[in-house]
Amino acid sequence: MYKPALTAGALFAALAVIFGAFGAHTLKETFLMPQDQLAIFDTGVRYQFYHGLGLLITGIIFSSFPVKQLKLASTFFIIGIILFSGSLYAMTLLRISGVGLGPVGIITPIGGLCFIIGWVLLLVGIIKNK
Repeated sequence: MYKPALTAGALFAALAVIFGAFGAHTLKETFLMPQDQLAIFDTGVRYQFYHGLGLLITGIIFSSFPVKQLKLASTFFIIGIILFSGSLYAMTLLRISGVGLGPVGIITPIGGLCFIIGWVLLLVGIIKNK
């Protein structure tokens, strides 16, 4: 097992549940956030949770396929969560506070690219192991 991936996966999954509850209750009920903004926030939560699970899977698979590509996949999943989900959270919260979005939106696709690279590295690591 690869403990850093397992630790990060469990942490990000737990935070996704917390952020999901925050979005569903606090943002919706207290800040009366419009549905389109809640959907953006929810997308961040979903992708964070998916990739938290991806980190857990990668950490478990590492015991059978101990190759560097799996460690790299974990790194890209973590960077992807921070950039992709983090930028969606920031965009949503900035809109609540009335602050302009600025360059935050450009970060989201970079995070998405990190997710793709992570999944490709996971695949390569599994295929490469003999």
